[in-house]
Parts: sequence; C-alpha cells; structure tokens
Amino acid sequence: MDDHVFYPMLRKRYPVIVKAKGLYLWDADGKRYIDACCGALVSNIGHGVEEVNEAIIKQLREVAFTHRFKFTNRPVQELATLIADLSPGDINWVTFMSGGSEATETAMKMAREYYIEKGKPSKYKIIARWQSYHGNTLGALSMSGHIGRRRRYAPLLADFPHVPPAYCYRCSWGKKPDTCSLECAAEVEAAILREGPDNVAAFILEPVVGSSIGAAVPKDGYLQTVRTICDKYDILLIADEVMTGLGRTGAAFAVDHWQTLPDMLCMAKGISGGYAPLGAVAVRDHIREAFSNGSGRFAHGFTFGGNPIAAAAGKAVISFVLDHGLIERSRATGAYLLEELRRLAAKHEYIGDVRGLGLMTAVEFVQDKISGKPFAASQGLTDKVVGKALDRGLMLYGAGACADGVSGDAVMIAPPLTVSEAEINEILSVFEDTLEEVFGR
Repeated sequence: MDDHVFYPMLRKRYPVIVKAKGLYLWDADGKRYIDACCGALVSNIGHGVEEVNEAIIKQLREVAFTHRFKFTNRPVQELATLIADLSPGDINWVTFMSGGSEATETAMKMAREYYIEKGKPSKYKIIARWQSYHGNTLGALSMSGHIGRRRRYAPLLADFPHVPPAYCYRCSWGKKPDTCSLECAAEVEAAILREGPDNVAAFILEPVVGSSIGAAVPKDGYLQTVRTICDKYDILLIADEVMTGLGRTGAAFAVDHWQTLPDMLCMAKGISGGYAPLGAVAVRDHIREAFSNGSGRFAHGFTFGGNPIAAAAGKAVISFVLDHGLIERSRATGAYLLEELRRLAAKHEYIGDVRGLGLMTAVEFVQDKISGKPFAASQGLTDKVVGKALDRGLMLYGAGACADGVSGDAVMIAPPLTVSEAEINEILSVFEDTLEEVFGR
C-alpha cells in the first residue's frame, strides 16, 4: 500500500471501499463485494440503513461527547433500557464501552471486584475454554484459549486455567452427541476443584463459539449443567455474546436457546451493527447490589464508554431489528442456509461438517470425511478459500486452526439478518464455485 496506514497484513493490498448498501460493498475501482459474513459478524442489519444514519446525525447536532464520571445522556439511558428489556431474567444493569475486547475485559475485572465487595478476595481466577476467543487486550487474551493468537504474547498473559470446549464434531473424549454424558461440562467442575473453589471467580464461555472453532453449537444440557456447577461453587457465569448477541442465532441472545441465565452478558458487534464502536456488559441484580451495598463504586471504565453518538446508533440498530422482526427472520432464513449448506456438503467429500445456529454458520474442510482428518496447517487452506472467494467478490470469515488451535480449516457464512433466500442462493453459488477452484472438484 502507498499510504501511511499500518495495516495488519503488510504485504497485502487492500481494496478501498467507497460505498456500501444492504448486503453489498463497492471499492474505488467499482468492484462489488457480497458481504456474506458482516465483516466480522458485525453488520447485522446491513449497510446504509437510513434510520440509523439519521439517528447518528440527530445526535451529532445535540451533543457528541459526555464524560461518564461527570454526566449521563439520554441515548445511553434509553439503550440500557432496551438491552435490559431484551436480556433474560434479572439482567437489568448495563455498562458501556467501545467494543468486544473491552467488554470481556470489563466482565473479568467486575467479577474480581464483585468478590472483593462480597468479602471473598481470594476469588480471582477466570476459567475459560481452549479454542475460545474473548478479545485482544491482555486480559481478554489471557482468557482466550486460541493457541495461535496466544503464542506470541504468552509471557504477558495471566495464567488462567482452561478446559476443553463443547465441540461435538471433534469431541475431546471421542464421544458422539447422542451417546456422550456431557464430559465437557463435567470438566468445568473438575477444573474448579483443581484450582480450589475459593480461588475461582468466574467461568466464561461463548454459548456458540465464534471464529476460533466456527459456529460450534453445544449439545443441549451443556449450558444448563454449567450453570448448575457455577451455582454449586459460588462462581459467576459470564456469557461472551459479542458475536451471538442481538439476534444473530435466531434469539435475542444465544443463551435463550437453552433457557440459561448467566450472571453477566458481554456484547458488541451487532449491538451497533458497525455504525459506531460500541460494546456493553449487562449484569444481574445481585452483581449491582454487591457494589451498591459495598463501596458504592466500580471505577473501571474507558474514555468513550457511554458515548452518546455510539449509544444513539445502538438504540437505532436494535430498534430496527425489533421493528422488522429480524430475530425471527434470522431463525427462519438461518434454517434455510443450513439446509442448503448440508446439501452442498453431501456433494463434496472435502466438507466434513456443517454447523451453526440462526444466521451463524460454518463449513469445516477435511482430508477425509470418515475420520475427519484435517489438512496440514502449512497448506493455509482457510486463507486460500477466503482469498479466492474475495477475488470473486464474496466475503467469508475464516475460522482457521479450528481443529486444535494449530490445524483445521473452516469458514463462516453469516450474512446480515436482513438477507433474503435469493441472496443466500447468490452467496452459495459463488461459494461453490470458489470451492471447486480451490479443491479442483
């Protein structure tokens, strides 16, 4: 690139996007791209929605910034009410930040402070899962279990314990969903006992795992069992719904599919649909009460937390989702997308698994369909599929190293909640052409 931006991939040339509308983006050369993954599962309502643009402009004319330690503002108050109304159970209190990593970092620190307020200062460890991803700050990365993303920063990370994921296609115990005894959930209890319940503050999980595995859906009973285990040992359950929240899986929050009530809900991405940087942590009554009855403060925060422009965007995006029935639509069109992907898998021996929930789906590629043997990491297969698709004007989201954190190849298809069946057919047509180019069959 001949500009002064420090890009993540320094040898790559990035198209300059100059226009976006609905499912599509256009670059400066006039090439059109189908956004089949909402960037990084962000643009949940598509691009260029006028109602959101107008809400942002209106707020710009009123006030662009207020400092959260001195003032509040109407958009923040109204957005918090919207989120509380959509959240399960007694999750009634919301604090805001600028994105997903900040959200999970906030939840981690709040869990620690919660137990200080409760007079249990020995509780500080966060148990997480291998092959998870909770963000790029050092705290969030310490909780993350994706080996490739952790490796370079390992000396800087907190030594938090990890357990195997609920990854039914590659079960750590070699079981099948119809015969397993939820060994992956039992391992959470085993980890708590190894660390000592008096040392553990929280267990964090993605209800449906994002790009570190690729839309991995747990067996029914997993979340409910984990909730019971956390209650047994006085441990907070943190649901990282940065990718899954606000309708992506066909429910307001993915935990709703299993009627499981976490103590904290982390969200970002779809909360503002890419129209502004925004994240949030919503918590249950007992979390807030511990602070209000104790020191009376949670001093952690970020400069742009509670920004009125970002909050106005978030309110407009969530209102658009609700007004247009996009949560229900995600459930219906997601079922159609999964059905069509499974038809595609039946035709191609290199597709080992198709999985997902709502409009959060993934396709995993294997050398052998029977054994599920992954391709060698040195082949860079995920990057090849994503790159060839982009050449054809199709945006996919890579889920490389999905098998074990080093090898394994998958891509996610997660279009906006507004997507139509005709647009899904267009996505799948280009996707199949891409696969035939990469795999030669």
